[in-house]
Amino acid sequence: MNPLLFDFEEIKKAYQHEPNPSFETRCDRINRIVRMITENEENLCKAVFADFGQRNMIETRFAELSMIQQSAKFMIAHMKEWMKPISVETPLHLKPSQSALIPQSKGVIGIMSPWNYPLQLALIPAIAAFAAGNRIWLKPSERSPRTSGYLASLIGQYFHPSEFSVTCGDGEVAAQFSALPFDHLLFTGSTATGKVVMRAAAENLTPLTLELGGKSPCIIDPSAKLSDAASRIVYGKLLNAGQTCVAPDYLIVPNAQVNDLIAELKKSAQRMFTKTEDLTFPIDERQLERWQYLVNDAVQKGATAIPLFEAGQLEGHPFIPTIILNPTSASSLMNEEIFGPILPIIGYDHIDEVTSFIGRYERPLAMYWFGKSKANLKHILEVTHAGGVTINDTLLHLANEHLPFGGIGHSGMGAYHGKFGFDTFTHYKPVLKAKAWLGMRGLAGTKLLHPPYGKTIETLLKFLNR
Repeated sequence: MNPLLFDFEEIKKAYQHEPNPSFETRCDRINRIVRMITENEENLCKAVFADFGQRNMIETRFAELSMIQQSAKFMIAHMKEWMKPISVETPLHLKPSQSALIPQSKGVIGIMSPWNYPLQLALIPAIAAFAAGNRIWLKPSERSPRTSGYLASLIGQYFHPSEFSVTCGDGEVAAQFSALPFDHLLFTGSTATGKVVMRAAAENLTPLTLELGGKSPCIIDPSAKLSDAASRIVYGKLLNAGQTCVAPDYLIVPNAQVNDLIAELKKSAQRMFTKTEDLTFPIDERQLERWQYLVNDAVQKGATAIPLFEAGQLEGHPFIPTIILNPTSASSLMNEEIFGPILPIIGYDHIDEVTSFIGRYERPLAMYWFGKSKANLKHILEVTHAGGVTINDTLLHLANEHLPFGGIGHSGMGAYHGKFGFDTFTHYKPVLKAKAWLGMRGLAGTKLLHPPYGKTIETLLKFLNR
């Protein structure tokens, strides 16, 4: 017996008592999330800082809290329209019947959020689920225990547990949580853990949204302006110390431009991060040891490690962001999502080498391209797959509420953000209202198809199939 099942049933009963909350109720719930993070902004930033050991509070404010606020504003501005029934076309042979899609909340939504953005990746899905009229149960990550615990206490202050419940705990609790019969489950995390969650959800046929990761390529076209590309790549890679699911994972660079780009990357990094406190720490010792292993393993297998900073420039930081030049395919960092401030560089001579190299890996969550050649860009977009793409910058597609955020293949399934989040947590119930021509019941709906079968139905079939 799952020890969490009793609590789930209580939330389910509360939902059944109010399966179609009003626009005002949905707005109230979303606004309470905004009020919660606004009234407790400083303490939330301190909790995140404590989990990472160092993360500039400005970074937490714009990368997490501001995105939550923008998501809430967008939902409230649009969801009244989204809640309305949608009239759809009825074919001639079914007229004058009328057809519509009725947006209906799914029920109790489970959210399993990760440690790397412990506020944003917990609360933006919650906003979408509330907008669609659902109840929520959140399981935050145990690797960010201070933020998870503080967020749980705040949610308990601002919400009744039958509206928005939180359960903290370790991997065993997460396994119990993913096995609950949710009406929809959203998981953000690694591909390996996503497979475990998917297997657990399958027992209940729970529909899933999986936001995973993968090796997101960043392509430098020969037409790119290297100084501009370098500053944007450094920013996208070193935000949150690379502990970002859509961070550029590796660079593919024309061989003739590799040395110039490395110089520009170093220049950009040293210009942006003049203060050690602006560069986030690894979440824990386990993460730091993994980064060190990835660099050492690549070097032992023939790659060259090039620090982005000179000795002493990041005094006190546990790890110096590093370029790895020409890593072999046997290197661990070329077979795993890096999730850290390590940037492999692969050289190429022809665009077909780029698409061939990207095609060796599972489809990534993001892809980035820098350059001016419309023909090369068109080719890359047509031949490769990715969950989302930003051209001549990094990360930005994630910030547009009009675009879906989601993966493809091993980088995930389903999407959210904006209307796509509302749709994810909504069942569009198809409804057809049978009506008769001029009130003649004999010509309404299925009446002409009723047995006994004979010439009337034969004539009708000929009409339908012509």
